Amino acid sequence: MEIILSSSSSRPIYEQIVVQIKEMIMNGELKVNDSLPSMRKLAKDLHVSIITTQRAYDELSKDGFIHVIPANGAFVSEQNKDFIREENLRRVEKQLQDACLIAKQSGITENELEKLLHLIYEEN
Repeated sequence: MEIILSSSSSRPIYEQIVVQIKEMIMNGELKVNDSLPSMRKLAKDLHVSIITTQRAYDELSKDGFIHVIPANGAFVSEQNKDFIREENLRRVEKQLQDACLIAKQSGITENELEKLLHLIYEEN
């Protein structure tokens, strides 16, 4: 499991960890019941505080992506399909906001953007 942290990111380190682990789970790189590194090992590997990795694991657990068993470790949870759909919907919304901003700055009309979205959606 490779996590890359950016010191220039506006996101806190724990959030960078959360986002990357969620992504690995959602794209199937990490599967149900796969074990995650211990909080101590991950902290050591990433050169961060154990409090940072604990906060990341707490967030992942709260969101239902992992479950932590004391003295046994952290494991990928069975995924709630509705939650994953909601998470993906948030990601799509963010990308569409970025696309709309570029479209407005470029003079692309809402109608042109809607046609383009429909075309792309149908191709995939």
